Formats: sequence, structure tokens, C-alpha cells
Amino acid sequence: METYAELLKKWNPRINLVAKSTLDDLWTRHILDSLQVYEAAGTAEGKWVDLGSGGGFPGLVVAICAADQQPDLDVTLIESDQRKAAFLRSVLRETHTPGRVLAQRIEQADPQEADFLSARALADLGDLLGFAERHLAPEGITYFQKGARWKQEISAAETAWRFHWEAVESKTNPGAAILKIRGIARV
Repeated sequence: METYAELLKKWNPRINLVAKSTLDDLWTRHILDSLQVYEAAGTAEGKWVDLGSGGGFPGLVVAICAADQQPDLDVTLIESDQRKAAFLRSVLRETHTPGRVLAQRIEQADPQEADFLSARALADLGDLLGFAERHLAPEGITYFQKGARWKQEISAAETAWRFHWEAVESKTNPGAAILKIRGIARV
């Protein structure tokens, strides 16, 4: 994780992986925030796909943890920005972490049939459910990190989608939640 943090600090001025104002709080604001997604999944086996990976949150954190604790977890990071995809590949290589980076738009990537699907600061819940419909296996679960407006996002999404959800309270961001969602279908 320390290698990842150093690489992020090194690359950030060139490609803006995280807001400069958050670098002093990198461990809590980004790494521990992402670690709680991995912990929320418990014993995860199968395929994990992180959407819009950007600077690697939570996908790289999941991949690094899984490499040590759950080596059978197959992690794929989808990021359309070629520079950010190069960063993600560099971190995987330099941390000796197994994983794959797809440098494509989420809508254009082949369906992934993910057992676990994550996203952080990517889109509103309605859009995320559309991505999940494409990339989540029928019995799969999402782990979407949402801010303090997560309840409003659920209400808005329920006008177009049916789904079962559970909110896991964020340990690092009061009022925020990780949304574990399954059984996604259009209304």
C-alpha cells in the first residue's frame, strides 16, 4: 500500500488522480475509505470489476488486499483515460499485484459477468445501475460508495429500477454509505 501511495503522489501532479487538497489525508480519505469496501465484501471469490477506476479507488486497494488475502479473486479495473490506465498498470506492476486494466469506456467494454462490482465518485446511482446491468453477473453484488445524498439517489433510481439494497455505514465519511445492491432489473 505504501508503494501505491508513493506512486500516486508521484503521478498526481501530471494527471490529477485525486484532488491536490486531499493528498495530505491520502490514507484516510482514499485508502482506508476504499479498504472498507474490500472489508464489506467479506470472503470474496470470483471476479471483481471496478468501474471508472481513475486513481485506483477502490479497485487497486481491493486488488492489493486480495493479492495477499484472497489470491483467487480476479480483479479488473475499467478506466477510459489512457493516462490513468497507464498509472493503474504501473501500480499493479510495481506492487507485484495481479490484475487487469481495460482502457475502455464502461459502455463499450465487453460484459464482464462480475461477481462483485465497485465504483467510487463515478456517477449517480441510476447510471451506475445501468452499468451494473451490463457488467454484473445475475447473482452478483455491487459495492457503490455514495456520499451523504445516498438515500435521495436510491429514491430517484427506484423510479426506473427494481433492486434489493443494503447500506453499510461509511467508517471514514459520516453520512456516507457503501450500497450493496443485487437483483437489478429495469422497471
